[in-house]
Amino acid sequence: MVVFVYAGGNYRWPNLVGKRWQYAKRKIEEELPRVGVAVMRRGAIRIEDFCCNRVIVYVDDSGIVVEVPVIG
Repeated sequence: MVVFVYAGGNYRWPNLVGKRWQYAKRKIEEELPRVGVAVMRRGAIRIEDFCCNRVIVYVDDSGIVVEVPVIG
């Protein structure tokens, strides 16, 4: 397991589970402005590639974060 350390920032956000995606996206971008945030519905098909400057936020049909957002 590789753990990335970002100066002054997190690499995972468990406190955002249950929040609206807009709030989660804003909080992540405030903390790490050079990281892109992608919002996807839970179960969406995506390529399983690791990207150290991307956070994927998985949401349900109501726009609520359902998984812990992590860098990758």
